[in-house]
Amino acid sequence: MTSDQWGPAVRLLWGPPPAGPARGPKRGLTLEGIARAGIKIADAEGLGGASMQRVAAELAVTKMALYRYVPGKAELVALMVEGAMPAAAQSPDDPWRERLEEWARGLLEGLRLHPWLLEATVGVRVMGPRELEWMERALAALDGCGLTGAEAMDAVVLLAGHVRGIAEQERAVGAGAGSEAAGEGPDAQLAAVLGEVMQAHGERFPALGAALASAAEHGGRDQALEFGLGRILDGLELLMVRRAGGN
Repeated sequence: MTSDQWGPAVRLLWGPPPAGPARGPKRGLTLEGIARAGIKIADAEGLGGASMQRVAAELAVTKMALYRYVPGKAELVALMVEGAMPAAAQSPDDPWRERLEEWARGLLEGLRLHPWLLEATVGVRVMGPRELEWMERALAALDGCGLTGAEAMDAVVLLAGHVRGIAEQERAVGAGAGSEAAGEGPDAQLAAVLGEVMQAHGERFPALGAALASAAEHGGRDQALEFGLGRILDGLELLMVRRAGGN
């Protein structure tokens, strides 16, 4: 979507709610109801399933009737993203690190609940109030920590990228052979896939074999979210200490 095409999405996400079509029978449609219908379909079938035709059928209206409220698929997806984002509850009294940990886990929970958000929230696009509240919440946690505005934005992007990477991996696992149904996460599935190969060729990959054996003996599998989150926050904390003149 180019900049001159953003107007309809901006109006739908940020403007006053439309009064409805001036002509034709009143169907009682609302933007929230349209978003809910699209979310329901996307949760079950993926983002590709949430076409204007399918959403119209879900709402028991014609496709042309739906177009009177939402001009196209891009605007429909924008409404769905906004509707799928949970409210960003604030915890301003907690330390910055705890606030960002809570933020990251909440973001992952939302992506797990609506995996299609991974596909819908890429590229330059119009973001609605709820989505911007999530960014605001993370940036507010870093306020007064000694980072520049650009650094704070980069820190939020880094955290979001880590969470999205975990969600992408989980999504790929979920679309695989179904091992997750037996309670196995990505790391456990990887170990299972590599097991036979390592038995035959383990001597060629001693570091990998040692790491897999250690993970099996001492646990630590499927903790990539917490490990990566901790290391990112450790790095930010070290930068803050240095900026403050500490050791």
